[in-house]
Amino acid sequence: MGRSTRALLCRKIVPMPLITFEGSEGCGKSTQVKGLASRLEKCGIAAAPFREQENHAMTPETELLLFEASRSQLVREKIQPALQRGEWVICDRFFDSTTVYQGAARHLDRELVKKLNAFAIGDCIPDLTFVLDIDRTIAQSRLGNRKKIRDRMEDESDEFHQRVIRAYRQLAKDEPKRVVLIDGRSSVDAIEQQIWNALAQRFPDLGKHQTPNIKLQTS
Repeated sequence: MGRSTRALLCRKIVPMPLITFEGSEGCGKSTQVKGLASRLEKCGIAAAPFREQENHAMTPETELLLFEASRSQLVREKIQPALQRGEWVICDRFFDSTTVYQGAARHLDRELVKKLNAFAIGDCIPDLTFVLDIDRTIAQSRLGNRKKIRDRMEDESDEFHQRVIRAYRQLAKDEPKRVVLIDGRSSVDAIEQQIWNALAQRFPDLGKHQTPNIKLQTS
């Protein structure tokens, strides 16, 4: 099946959604982004996964502005064209990360953060956001087992990460229609199935598509 045919099939299923994944460091969201994109493709649904760029050490104010600039470019250069092509867009982090990390955890002015988020994303509001929730102890264990160089966010204090975790949980309470809190302690396959079930509930026609279980390793 060609890409244009898959896009046409996708249009018949649902309007093109924007799905985002959020969570604290080590929660496993990147694994689930890859898993969902793969599962959608197996259903014949075109999927476009994107990841926001990370930045090097800087002041909180500079960090905020650079993330917003990068996000604005991503929305207009990648996300909007993909939606217009008839693809499901899946983002590994989006504006909620700035609300949580720069607003709640770094204590920057939350109204300013909200205005900058709105300016950067325009009308690209996620249809559904999955927050993978884990406690700090489990996150540290996972991060310690990673075979890669740790980034500056991972090296922040425990107090910082506790603020991140609390802020994501509050976000799920504040926006229950958009934000789905997932227990990140479950197995990769169990989490993937929870995500698929939530999508099928939001987009009923998607539930008609059956795919084999996809085996993934935690990120």
